[in-house]
Amino acid sequence: MDLSIVIVNYGTFELTKNTVESVLKYYYPFSVEIIVVDNASPDDSLSRLRQYFNEKVKFIPAEKNKGFAAGNNLALRTVESKYVLLLNSDTVVWENTLMDIYDYMESNLDVGACGCQVLLEDNSLDKACKRSFPNVKNSFFRLFHIPTKSKDDNYNLNDLDDNGVYEIDCLTGAFIFARKEVLDSIGLLDETFFMYGEDIDLCYRIKQDGWKIIYYGKDKITHFKGASSKKQRPKLIYEFYRAMYVYYKKHHAHESNFLTNCVVYLGIAVLCILKLFLNIFKTKN
Repeated sequence: MDLSIVIVNYGTFELTKNTVESVLKYYYPFSVEIIVVDNASPDDSLSRLRQYFNEKVKFIPAEKNKGFAAGNNLALRTVESKYVLLLNSDTVVWENTLMDIYDYMESNLDVGACGCQVLLEDNSLDKACKRSFPNVKNSFFRLFHIPTKSKDDNYNLNDLDDNGVYEIDCLTGAFIFARKEVLDSIGLLDETFFMYGEDIDLCYRIKQDGWKIIYYGKDKITHFKGASSKKQRPKLIYEFYRAMYVYYKKHHAHESNFLTNCVVYLGIAVLCILKLFLNIFKTKN
């Protein structure tokens, strides 16, 4: 098998169906398999997807929802392909995207993982698709919406061409096209991250292992993220900020002194509480 595409479903029949169909509608000059992991959905989306796609898709049901990283890992442990694509269940793949990135990976053997231009429903860029690694300084500027002219503190790489092709630090978990040998070397997704942060951690370990990560802005997918103005489930907000804590503690806490670490942990906690409070006043989806 040349490419295994892993999609995690959790009660999103229509979105997952559209994602799978966006892959199946095109011809590929290489072998492709689609694996849908159902993360113990509370509805009948798994049975409906099975009935709809029949033998075109491989399904792996999880006994319990242990998080997005754990769901992906259920599939990753079974694949023996040359490449793996981690693809969100709320995306639509554009024509030529998979073929172009496959060809790019074949021609650039020092690239461990590659992403593409990710557009939101309104055709604006999902800034998470090309990022620097978070650190204390750039996270401070970003979280408190403080503008900076320093390229070293530009977390979202706004100064780089959205349509370009270049090396970056971090991709979004909505679309990560990786070599299977890289995952065999560094390990799978860290299941300490329930949701959010596992993509940053994975990219960090890929680069630590000596591989390049490339943003391939010539090709695109659409990512149907929820609108930020709408009410979020409190657990998702909590997991977002918990991921910050887990990532910092795992990769950066040992580089900083005790006082700095305390300030970082306190800042994350305060921001989480503030976001939970403001979320109360937002409109429901």
